Amino acid sequence: MSTAEIELRNVRKVYYKERLEIPVLEGLDLDVATGDFVVLMGPSGSGKSTLLHLIGGLDTPTSGAVRVGDANLERMNERQLTAWRSRNVGFIFQMYHLVPVLTAAQNVELPLLLFRMSSAERRQRVITALNVVGLADRMDHRPNQLSGGQEQRVAIARAIVTDPRLILADEPTGDLDAKTSEEILGLLNVLNTEFEKTIIMVTHDPRAAAHGKRRLHLDKGALYSDERATVRAVAAASS
Repeated sequence: MSTAEIELRNVRKVYYKERLEIPVLEGLDLDVATGDFVVLMGPSGSGKSTLLHLIGGLDTPTSGAVRVGDANLERMNERQLTAWRSRNVGFIFQMYHLVPVLTAAQNVELPLLLFRMSSAERRQRVITALNVVGLADRMDHRPNQLSGGQEQRVAIARAIVTDPRLILADEPTGDLDAKTSEEILGLLNVLNTEFEKTIIMVTHDPRAAAHGKRRLHLDKGALYSDERATVRAVAAASS
């Protein structure tokens, strides 16, 4: 039996536009160990976000198997996937998706409303999450009172407030300047090393990719390690 926390086997994903079949992932295999920090890179349209969505249970494969922990996601219906996501996955996106009329604390609290817990426990979890991202003093501020970097920190606090085992980040620094990007990436490193969160991050930025423990490249629906991707690039350039 595999010891990987995340295991994809022969995963194929196809989208359909009218009667046209558009393959995105073709027979993809992937293993991610507990506590890993994997970076996914590749050209636009290569399937990076699709792969992230399959691992996070936001989408299901056309064929193949997706296992995260003890959960076989391809066997779940939408209701089961929703319940599983709420407990096991924290999502971070390029756009922060904060509710503008809510304070930072109220935005962070939103995922907890799906659980049966007292308001006192919810508040303590919110304070803890905002402390982790360094924004405990901004908990009563609304998004329009925060900088872009602070908004992303609130989004990260919202992603970790349920204490998920897995964090999936899709271009989390794509809308930030270089200095703020480094701060956010440093925070992800802390979540990985100190809080032992397994992280998979999609990025097009080599500087951001350097923060990961392992870099993988998607190209035409296939997945390659950093070394194999380099070999392919050299071979293509010389052909």
